[in-house]
Amino acid sequence: MSGEAVHTHDAVHSEAAGSLLSSAEQRSAARQLTLAMLALGLLGLGLIWRFIAPEQNGVSQLLLGAASLLVAIPVISAGWHSLRHPSLHGITDQLIALAMLGAWATGDLMTAALLPIIMIFGHVLEERSVIGSQEAIEALGRLTRSQARLLSADGSIREVDNTTLKPGDQVEVRAGDRVPADGRVLFGQASLDTSSITGESVPLEAIVGVEVFGGAINLDGLLRIEVTRIGDQSTLGKVIALMQSAERSKPPITRLLERYAGSYMVLVLLIAALTWFITQDAQAMLAVLVAACPCALVLSAPATAIAGIAVAARHGILIRSSAFLEELADLNSLVVDKTGTLTYGRLRLQSVQASGAEHPQLLELAASLGSASSHPVSRALAGLVDNSRLLPLTDTRERQGLGVVAATEHGDAALGRPELFEQLGIATPQVPAHDGPLAGLSLDGVFLAWLLLADSVKPEAQAALLELRELGMGRQLLLTGDRQSVADNLARDIGIADVHAQALPEDKLNRVMGEIASGFRPMVVGDGVNDSLALKAGVVGVAMGAGGADIALASADIVLIGSDLRRLGTCVRLSRQCRQTLQVNVIIG
Repeated sequence: MSGEAVHTHDAVHSEAAGSLLSSAEQRSAARQLTLAMLALGLLGLGLIWRFIAPEQNGVSQLLLGAASLLVAIPVISAGWHSLRHPSLHGITDQLIALAMLGAWATGDLMTAALLPIIMIFGHVLEERSVIGSQEAIEALGRLTRSQARLLSADGSIREVDNTTLKPGDQVEVRAGDRVPADGRVLFGQASLDTSSITGESVPLEAIVGVEVFGGAINLDGLLRIEVTRIGDQSTLGKVIALMQSAERSKPPITRLLERYAGSYMVLVLLIAALTWFITQDAQAMLAVLVAACPCALVLSAPATAIAGIAVAARHGILIRSSAFLEELADLNSLVVDKTGTLTYGRLRLQSVQASGAEHPQLLELAASLGSASSHPVSRALAGLVDNSRLLPLTDTRERQGLGVVAATEHGDAALGRPELFEQLGIATPQVPAHDGPLAGLSLDGVFLAWLLLADSVKPEAQAALLELRELGMGRQLLLTGDRQSVADNLARDIGIADVHAQALPEDKLNRVMGEIASGFRPMVVGDGVNDSLALKAGVVGVAMGAGGADIALASADIVLIGSDLRRLGTCVRLSRQCRQTLQVNVIIG
């Protein structure tokens, strides 16, 4: 390795530059690879000559000497550079340089050539791994740059660069177009390919009200989207930032060895000197120097971590640092939030309890009244039908905290709490027992139905928790700010025995700290502002990134771009596979 190359290497790994190698650095790496190839060729010729013409040993030694000289300058330069800039890579460079000089001194020219050739190839392979990770980041960056069809106030459409968009703008996305920014569907229906962002192979069905990611490809249909997030605040922007952070990080085992690099070097030299003093055998001393090179760790630890992070990213899992990739392997408990994590975090119509025969336009009427109100329950009902099926309303009046009343062609209609119908003098059947919110609906003075809403459990939640238990995370705790009855019902459905309801952010933090104090290593999973303290305190914090609060994403160590909880098991399995690979590499090395 040349001094320039070592500087490049340190810039990439020690200083952790977030961009691709410069042209000069790439040329330096190419020169080293060329020298190593030439030296390998001369080494091969020397060995062949020794085999076919053993009486001409001088020619064979000349070829081996030329091979060692080709790679000598880079290796010695790298060793000298590492004396001024100590690092774990520097130890390897110094030991290889010493071993090469020792091989020269004893006349072992084949060893003097072979050692640096192996190390140069190893360094080139490692740098290639880093460049591959950075190229993946660049590829994601290209997804953020596209043209957008911006809808003007007068209804006209013009092509603009998506970097000029701002929240609140409306854009049209045709079949085959890339969604220019994060947004919410206002009109239309289409299938979106989000595999490059979330890792999901199944297309996302985008309908009115659905949040979509910038960079997704519209496979069919026509969408009108209101822009909600752009640039660094968009999902892709956050993905890129997290991948850059992960690429810059060092595995804990590498940081530990770097901390004791100086002491390790002194110990190796003492053992080598003692070996020579006892055996008077220079080859034995060289064997100590070569065996002490931390090649397996230097080459395999960063490469394994980078490969693991890249594989995780392809599955929609963003790991902020290689340290957390290792921590995942030793987790033994789970602390999980409810709303937005185990559930979708959005109210949905669960059932309809009609009073008598169900009105043929019951859903259309409920959606029409819901769209006229700003209350969360009303907004949830507003998405029951497409905008084209909404009924015309006049004289709309919202009763604060009670509901909404409006005139239709069939008479006055009302949507709201039981108290609203008492005020209107409309008789209602008994209010059903229900843990979640509900709303009544009437038309022309006749009560039609109770609409029962709830936050739906994700269908994969139970399977995901079972998988985590099989992976050793048998202790599972549900922490939620919701009511005790709601939390108990959910816990019973998905198989969690330990429940803490009506928890404030400080309560969640204290429970996580209590888990750690009891000797457990918890994974904390959440998505909201009230989860941020707990996410930060956990051994590993995982944020649900699709709809998570910014502070939760900032506090988490791992972000799931989609909302599929089964990726938690993928995280743990990937971590254990990476650790096993690293251990095998170290043992073999």
